[in-house]
Amino acid sequence: MLGRVVVGALLVGLLVVGGTAFRVWQVARADDRRPVDIVVVLGAAQYHGKPSDVLLARLEQALELYQDGLTKYIVTVGGRLPGDAYTEAEASKKWLSGKGVPADQIVDVDVGSDTLGSMAAVAQLSEQRGWSSALIVSDPWHSLRARTMANDLGLQSWASPARSGPVVQTREVQFRYIIRETGALLYYRLTHASAELTGDGLG
Repeated sequence: MLGRVVVGALLVGLLVVGGTAFRVWQVARADDRRPVDIVVVLGAAQYHGKPSDVLLARLEQALELYQDGLTKYIVTVGGRLPGDAYTEAEASKKWLSGKGVPADQIVDVDVGSDTLGSMAAVAQLSEQRGWSSALIVSDPWHSLRARTMANDLGLQSWASPARSGPVVQTREVQFRYIIRETGALLYYRLTHASAELTGDGLG
């Protein structure tokens, strides 16, 4: 009897993990672009105001959505590491401004050291400004968790992942991030806390 219970529990666990990994992969392959109140660019590393390759891929995707007329406002998020002259949000705003997006249509939210903290700040800002819908721009494998957090915080959200950059270059890298995000999403669903995966915008 005990053996059956153990085997059953293992099977359920495998189904939960496998199902979550499949959803991470499935959402990563989709682009749910549509008209929204805001496009949210999740932060990643920047160097003296210059976006890293990961952040640049996200900004290029957000700019495309803006130029396609799907939003009037872009919200950039992300704080700073000790010694940084710019926050990730400021570096993103600087890049977008340089590409012709009016400064008053870019809102930089420079709080939050991980995805959950950033999305909480964006949700609070959205409530203040009367925004109710968002497209989340991040890496493909990060999209489901970021979208889930935003929806849980009351902001109706969809994902429009960046399709370029180092995170999507090889199958080995893709597989590693799918595994990582599967664990982080399961942790969030169990605890409603961040997995604290910092350093590359996947916290």
